[in-house]
Amino acid sequence: MSKLRVLYEDNHIIVVVKPFNVLSQGDSTGDRSIMDDIKDYIKVKYHKPGNVYLGLVHRLDRPVGGIMVFARSSKAASRLCKSFNEHSIVKKYLAIVHGKMEKDSGEFVDRIEKGKDGNSFISPNGKEAILDYEVLEYNSINNCSLVSITLKTGRHHQIRVQFASRGHYLLGDQRYGVPDNKQISLFSYYLSFTHPVTKEKMEFKVYPEQENYWTSFTL
Repeated sequence: MSKLRVLYEDNHIIVVVKPFNVLSQGDSTGDRSIMDDIKDYIKVKYHKPGNVYLGLVHRLDRPVGGIMVFARSSKAASRLCKSFNEHSIVKKYLAIVHGKMEKDSGEFVDRIEKGKDGNSFISPNGKEAILDYEVLEYNSINNCSLVSITLKTGRHHQIRVQFASRGHYLLGDQRYGVPDNKQISLFSYYLSFTHPVTKEKMEFKVYPEQENYWTSFTL
């Protein structure tokens, strides 16, 4: 079990940082997921025999790192799912994109369709995809921009597709960008939501480690 980075935990929820290249939940590969790590962590810390309940209420793509919240009870799971579906949970990402953005901030509105090959693309037949972005810094030496992104919808590979379609592919994106065998520069750095039981406002912010393309900027 890898060392789990826990930001918050109580009887109802647990908030962790998912490392890059780790599954959110198990899939056909059989590779270990962050859910496996959390369940083992709870078993050991709280001396829980048998199966541990853990509710998955949102996902991050395998290559993407960042903050995730999981439910530790079915009540919390249903309420968090409702919050995600109603878009009352605020998720923000950091990304490093190729080139200099034409505007310092803006909104992307597209329709995205998922193809049979697993790739998504802009299509009039797709589902509506909306995000807001703000340029935090431009690095002229490496010709790349650090942007903060707020998702308004959660389409398949949405951030990657919307920026790539405008000529600003994410650095390290092996699928929609330029393959270079480096880690994708996309990290879920901010999460804010209402606690499903206590109703307290929960707010978390974490920055990625200074490695790969992230060294082009001071975080």
